[in-house]
Amino acid sequence: MRLRPTLLAAVRMRSADADYLEQVVAAFLGPVLRLRASPEGQWYALLMTRGLTEPMKETDQILRQYFDPMANACIDALMDAFAGRTRAQVAWAYQFMLGAMLHHISDERVQRLSNGSNTPNDPAAAPLLAAFITGGMRRPWRHLLRRFYPCARASQSRLRE
Repeated sequence: MRLRPTLLAAVRMRSADADYLEQVVAAFLGPVLRLRASPEGQWYALLMTRGLTEPMKETDQILRQYFDPMANACIDALMDAFAGRTRAQVAWAYQFMLGAMLHHISDERVQRLSNGSNTPNDPAAAPLLAAFITGGMRRPWRHLLRRFYPCARASQSRLRE
């Protein structure tokens, strides 16, 4: 996963590109989805989902040391895509992106829910996952934040459409 910060740094040099957000999301998702498709990827998915959903003191230390720097680099890159947004707002977008990715790499239910049509963790679903994430991030935020993010009410004047 050391590849992601390198990819994100390279992408940030192209922040003026029309598809910059797609590039950031691809740099975030790509290495994880490729690893998940490998034989050892199942164990990585298990480690990541358990580490985030069943936090313990030891896993928190590992996340802070090894994963938070990458998370901050990704949030920094997303900040370039969403000028005028606060770090707090973009951190939520990052969290939701992370959640969608972790669910994709770890959940098996999609096969049952699709009546056998879909394969769990299918790499071919990567474009759909990326489009889902970027679509959610592009959605206008102000009206949503006023309703669901209590701090936004207090700082409404700082928000932009």
